[in-house]
Amino acid sequence: MASALSLVRPAVTPHPSGLVAREPSGEEALVDRARRGDVDAFERLYHLHAGRVHALCLRLAGEPTEARELVQDTFIRAWEALPRFRGESSLTTWLHRIAVNAMLERRRRDRRRTARVSLSEDDEEDGETASNGGGFVAPADVATAIDLERAIAALPPGVRRAFVLHEVEGYTHEEVAEMTGLATGTLRAQLHRARQLLIRALSL
Repeated sequence: MASALSLVRPAVTPHPSGLVAREPSGEEALVDRARRGDVDAFERLYHLHAGRVHALCLRLAGEPTEARELVQDTFIRAWEALPRFRGESSLTTWLHRIAVNAMLERRRRDRRRTARVSLSEDDEEDGETASNGGGFVAPADVATAIDLERAIAALPPGVRRAFVLHEVEGYTHEEVAEMTGLATGTLRAQLHRARQLLIRALSL
């Protein structure tokens, strides 16, 4: 992480009184040190949280390669934004919000790219296929006892995101709405659709 970020530790500034100021303990201390540019402290935070962030990203993306890229994006963004982190929420919640924002930006970028491809296609059918690239894709072999993780991964991206954040990660409707920018009514509709799709998939 340190070599990837290519960061230089700042010099330690002595306390004005000449006394050693009381440092916070545990994770709070790591956050405080990382906020002041301590790469080693940030690496320790990375190792503490990377597993759970990866689990979230894997469920959000439904695909391992993109999940790993999202984890990398999340922690790079976290490092850059850390000086602005004031602890109003837990570090876990803050990292999860960054991961969700990274995912949303990727989806917007993919939609713009898809739109450009669609406009450049002469064949109407090919254009329709490209413009529907973010839709629901059923598993190739639904007859093979689909487990819950595979069923979640097969949900449409927006529906999957709402379900994972609310039902798996345990965020409230209000918190999910804040993370995703959705109206609570839209969020509830997506959660209802997710449950319906999962029941249907798991009953096959």
